[in-house]
Amino acid sequence: MSTFRIMVAAAGLIAAPLPAQVSAQSRPEPSPFDRDRVAVGAGLAVIPDYEGSDHYSPVAAPAAIGSVEGHSFVLAGNQLSIDLLRDRPGPGWRFQGGPVAQVNLNRSTLSGLHDPRVRALGALGTAIELGGYVGVQKTGVVTSPYDTLSLTLSYRHDVAGIHDAGLWQPGLTYFTPLSLHMAVAFTAAVDMAEDRYARTYYSVSPAQSLRSGLPVYDAKGGIKNWTIGLVGVRTLHGDLLHGLHLVALGTFGGMTGSIGDSPIVAQAGSRQQWLGALGLAYSF
Repeated sequence: MSTFRIMVAAAGLIAAPLPAQVSAQSRPEPSPFDRDRVAVGAGLAVIPDYEGSDHYSPVAAPAAIGSVEGHSFVLAGNQLSIDLLRDRPGPGWRFQGGPVAQVNLNRSTLSGLHDPRVRALGALGTAIELGGYVGVQKTGVVTSPYDTLSLTLSYRHDVAGIHDAGLWQPGLTYFTPLSLHMAVAFTAAVDMAEDRYARTYYSVSPAQSLRSGLPVYDAKGGIKNWTIGLVGVRTLHGDLLHGLHLVALGTFGGMTGSIGDSPIVAQAGSRQQWLGALGLAYSF
């Protein structure tokens, strides 16, 4: 399951709050966020042992988000993205685009794999996925001149020779500020994997079948999974412009297609996947 979109949404709640006194009927005012800003944080997340696992383990998840000279960046766990297109303040449409880099740790080592059948398949190593994304965002959608709806499309390709394939991810995020002390976001995304990705992570060769007891299987590319999520931020000290915040998030999704039918998922794991996290962040 891809967790990047939900992590970005969590960070974005801190990066883009707006004045609570501004209502949908009032005239838009300049946001105090039309300046350089940074938020950093860390939390404890509960995630599946691998994409498609039915066993979950806690992990630490760092995050940072900021905007410098109108250019935004996001570090969310194992992924970094940079928006090379300058932000335009106020309601209206704007375009987004820039590079994305991700460290893919899916079954990279045997440690942390609870199921002995999956451990018997062997470790795969760490994939380094580089690519980019484009998107369009509308500010001032439903609740106020400051809520946002974003549509994005990203592509990443492994350059480390682990799966040597690409992944596409169209996604949607809706964000709305509730006050200077609280905000929420809703997200949805679909991950689409190329054939070599599916074969690397979800096929079972005859030799692997003998070692693990799982049936031989030849996985194909296609839609890998879908994910929906909810994120909330509440200020503990100060406000969302400058202070300490509690961040909570959760996602639910499903593995689909040939990948969802793989015995690594359907027999050793589960098609249904979820993620939960709780953390602290500080903005300045």
